[in-house]
Amino acid sequence: MTKDLNRLDGRVAIVTGGGTGIGKAIAEAFAQAGAHVVVSGRTRETIEPVAQAIGGTAVLCDVAKLDEVEAMFAQALAITGRVDVLVNNAGQSGPIGNIADVDLDAWRACVEINLFGTVNGLRVASRIMSAQGSGSIINMSSLMGLKGYPMRSAYCATKFAVIGLTETVAREVGPAASRKEREEFSKKLAARPSNYIAQPTLSLSTCPILTEKGLAPRHVDLRPFVLVSDRIRIVPGGLTRVALKEGSLV
Repeated sequence: MTKDLNRLDGRVAIVTGGGTGIGKAIAEAFAQAGAHVVVSGRTRETIEPVAQAIGGTAVLCDVAKLDEVEAMFAQALAITGRVDVLVNNAGQSGPIGNIADVDLDAWRACVEINLFGTVNGLRVASRIMSAQGSGSIINMSSLMGLKGYPMRSAYCATKFAVIGLTETVAREVGPAASRKEREEFSKKLAARPSNYIAQPTLSLSTCPILTEKGLAPRHVDLRPFVLVSDRIRIVPGGLTRVALKEGSLV
């Protein structure tokens, strides 16, 4: 029987901010693909129903606090002894206002969640996955991480930073592939992503989510989200632009 390379059977995936929105949709999609999903968030009332519905594990965690992130990973490791996937999805929209008079306390709070929350997840996951010799990390950015928007300085700054952070960390802990190998992979992935199978390794990528106006997360089909499957495992800091349209992820 041919192995379905899109399946995640036997793998443990952590999704931060997994109780609502796109994080919830990702958690549900990974569970449908066979993964045991650790649904993380700061509110028990949002994460527990999701975890119960998908047969996963709910873990309270404020990603801005390193000790809580370390405790979350410890609980995830207790499941099978591995952590195969981390989706750094937790975030907040931050304050809206002109830079001259925006609330700086709210600005800092946005940085703590969106940027340092991602840093904390990367810090712990990179140790575990490097020791395992494999794993996948997806850091969620935004269209506002590609282009600045007025009155949204905090959110834009953090999402631009997430992309740079991902590219940097990928060069620290990502696959030890040569420049030629990475160029060849990029060509193959661009041409026929569904046909390319890479060797298992540690991969990191960023996903700016471009969501159509008025589209609810429940309309998003994340099953083709193969960045963490055996189809695509070498993404050395790659920027994957993901447009969410009703019924598909393209």
